[in-house]
Amino acid sequence: MKIKLGHLADEEYYAVTEQGIRVDIDMLPSDQKKAMSPMQLLLSGVISCAAVDLVSMVKKRRKTLVEFSGEAEGVRRDEIPKKFTEIHIVFTFVSPDLGEEEAQKLVDLAVEKYCSVAASLDPAIKMSHGVKIVRPE
Repeated sequence: MKIKLGHLADEEYYAVTEQGIRVDIDMLPSDQKKAMSPMQLLLSGVISCAAVDLVSMVKKRRKTLVEFSGEAEGVRRDEIPKKFTEIHIVFTFVSPDLGEEEAQKLVDLAVEKYCSVAASLDPAIKMSHGVKIVRPE
């Protein structure tokens, strides 16, 4: 895997994959943001990596998935480097037949066993994850 980085301005960059897919990145203040920061991209990487395996596992169990979403929240230390000390992920399933206990077991597997991004993080980061089940109307 290879990523090329390009410079746009003092705090603005872009990254390009070997396939030519481009992602803009910036470190601008919140009120001037045009793109995600590297730390936001890292959180996005963790939650989306786990989501791919999670949706696959739900479908393999022949459960109905009407909608699926997730939210990741990271806590960073104040000292430089301002690395993550905690990451909490909550996945929301809209499903008529997926139980909460089964969903939590699948989330545990997706985050703790199968997600390459989570496995690449510093083990000192306190990772937690949960589920929310919503029944379709």
